[in-house]
Amino acid sequence: MPVIVCAFEFSFNGGSMGYAVGEKFSLAAKYALEHRKPLICFSASGGARMQEAVISLMQMAKTSAVLEKMRIAGIPYISVMTDPVYGGVSASLAMLGDLNIAEPGARAGFAGPNIIEQTVRQKLPSDFQKSEFLLEKGQIDMIIPRNELRQRIHNILSILTNIRDA
Repeated sequence: MPVIVCAFEFSFNGGSMGYAVGEKFSLAAKYALEHRKPLICFSASGGARMQEAVISLMQMAKTSAVLEKMRIAGIPYISVMTDPVYGGVSASLAMLGDLNIAEPGARAGFAGPNIIEQTVRQKLPSDFQKSEFLLEKGQIDMIIPRNELRQRIHNILSILTNIRDA
């Protein structure tokens, strides 16, 4: 089944989203929209690329807008969160999937638990922002181990796109 796939690389600048990342993601989504192919994004990010200031923050709106066009057109978008997914990426494209999947133990949220604890002056649960906690609270749809992702996503897309194996 042909799909369009994007992936973040955390070892490069913490997987941060700046102009280039936002542009490439948006182009991939536009291609998926134009060719009516599902889009899958594997994200691992510390958030917006702070060195680019407001330009990096603008990517949140850009990526969200193109995903809304995909939603209106009925083109599936699957977001797969690896570890970690924080900041602007979690506040935009990572949590906007038609289906939001996370790997076991993956951490995701807008601000990290240390920052939140300092702000609210309370101790957070030890599993706070881990995929299991997010699933329990309804923030993600499912948890899938990495070695099962390919087959499970294929099965899901087969249903969503009415494509059956021969």
